[in-house]
Amino acid sequence: MGTVVVTDGRYRASIAAIRMLGRAKHRVVVTQTRGDTALEPPGFASRYASQTRWLECSAADPDYPDKLYALLEEYGHPVLFCVSAASLNAVSKQRERFARVCDFLIAPPDVLDALNDKEAVHRRCQELGIPVPKEYDGEPDAYPVIIKPHCGEKFGLKAKDRYAVANNAQEYAAKLAAMANYDPHPIVQQRVEGTGAGASLLLDREHRLIAAICHRRVREYPMTGGPSTCCESFYDGDLIDQAYRLLASFGFMGMAMVEFKGECVLEVNPRVWGSFPMTERADSPFACRYAQAAAGERVDYVPQDYRAGVRMRFTLNDGAAMLDYLRHGKPGPFFQGMADWFRGSEALSARDDPAPWRRYLRNTLLRR
Repeated sequence: MGTVVVTDGRYRASIAAIRMLGRAKHRVVVTQTRGDTALEPPGFASRYASQTRWLECSAADPDYPDKLYALLEEYGHPVLFCVSAASLNAVSKQRERFARVCDFLIAPPDVLDALNDKEAVHRRCQELGIPVPKEYDGEPDAYPVIIKPHCGEKFGLKAKDRYAVANNAQEYAAKLAAMANYDPHPIVQQRVEGTGAGASLLLDREHRLIAAICHRRVREYPMTGGPSTCCESFYDGDLIDQAYRLLASFGFMGMAMVEFKGECVLEVNPRVWGSFPMTERADSPFACRYAQAAAGERVDYVPQDYRAGVRMRFTLNDGAAMLDYLRHGKPGPFFQGMADWFRGSEALSARDDPAPWRRYLRNTLLRR
C-alpha cells in the first residue's frame, strides 16, 4: 500500500482515518500545524502513525499551502487526506498546483461554496424534488422557527452557534437581530420535528458514488439541536439516493455528509464531518476507498458494507448532553446515556490503539 498524509492530527476524525488506513497497511504520515495547538495532538499517539510532522504555522496562515506542499514533495506523490475545513479549502484553492505532488478527492472552491450555502442547497433540493423545511421571507406565520446564516463556518461560528431557535415573535425579533451581526440576511425556516440523521457519501472524480454510511442522532448538545454526542449506524437506501442526487447535481467529488431531519434535508457538510469516527466503529471501508480512488483506482460501490446498529458516543460531550436533557425534564435520554456508559461505545477508544483516546482526554482536560 502507498503513503497517505493525514492532516490535522488534533481532531477526532483524524484518529479514525489514521487507524483505518494503518490497519489496511498504508504508510500513514500525520501532520499538525503548531500554530493551532500547543499540545501534542492525539493523532500523533496512534500506533498506526508511521511518521508525525509539525508544520510551523497555522492552517489559516497565508504560507500554510506552501509548507504543506513542501512536506508532500518529500513523500513521492502520496494521497492527501484533509481533515479540517481549513486544510481542505487551502488545497481546493490550489488544486492544480497540489495535483503535481499528491493525489486527492477535493471539489473546486465554487462547488464547496455552493454546498456550504444553505440557501443554494435549499433551492437545489426543491429543483430535485427532495423535501426541505418551509422558508419564510419576512416574519413567520407560525413558530418555532430556526434562524441561521447562509454559511456559519465562514463567520468562524462553532456548530452550536450556527443557528438560533425562536418560539414566538418577540424571540424572533431579538434573535434575528443577533444573527444579522454575522449575516445581514439570515435564513428563517420552520423547525422540523423528527429524528436527525446523516447520510455520508464518498464520490470519485467522475462523481460516482463509491462509499456511503448512515447514522441517526441519539443525543445532542445542546438538546435543542446542537452537534451529535451519541449516534447509531443504520442503512437507508432512499436516504443515500437523495443525498447522492443532491451532491452529484453540484458536480461534487470527495467526502460529504448530508444532514436530514424527519424527511427534510437541512444542510450539507462538504468535508470530513464530526461523527466520522463512526466509519471506524461500524467497520466501513470509507477511508480506504478514499485512498484507493484518490490514487486512481476504480472503486465500485457496495451497498451497506458496514455494520448497522453500532452505537457511538463522545463521552465528555455526551455527559454534558445527558445533564442538559435532565435539566429540561427529559430523564429518558439521561438514563439511556447511563446505560451507554457500560456498553464500551466511546468513539475514540480502540483495544489495539488506546493511546490516542488517552491523549485526547488529557488534552481536553488541560485546555479546560
